[in-house]
Amino acid sequence: MIIQKASKSDIGTIKNFQIKMAKESEGMILDDKIIAKGVKAVFEDKSKGIYYVAEENNTIIASLLTTFEWSDWRNSCVLWIQSVYVIPEYRKQGVFKKMYQHLKEIVNNSEEYIGLRLYVDKSNFNAQKVYDKVGMNNQHYIMYEWFKE
Repeated sequence: MIIQKASKSDIGTIKNFQIKMAKESEGMILDDKIIAKGVKAVFEDKSKGIYYVAEENNTIIASLLTTFEWSDWRNSCVLWIQSVYVIPEYRKQGVFKKMYQHLKEIVNNSEEYIGLRLYVDKSNFNAQKVYDKVGMNNQHYIMYEWFKE
């Protein structure tokens, strides 16, 4: 299995993964055109984030997005892990763990980054178990949000 930065040729796959992930994890139906533009925007503006993919036998089996949060407390950037999707037949095989370890290595070898964070839907217990297993914790913060209609 290879973990690497995604390329523009992966946009269609990532878009489809996001549509599936939103429906599976939150029961949301995403607009195909909006999500296509959203994924493409990341490749056009690196300040929006970086997609990573897991590939096996020349097939993308998982993807995730990292975005950046400046921490004035730490004078460094925290990488947020978002939009995680592993195709069903590869789940429970350590795919996310390998992707997470790849990101930890990037953080450990960087003076720019200080840590990793992610959020998970309160009802997504399967994902929570995965994040617990790789050594993440949810002890510090509760996230609140607001989105305009």
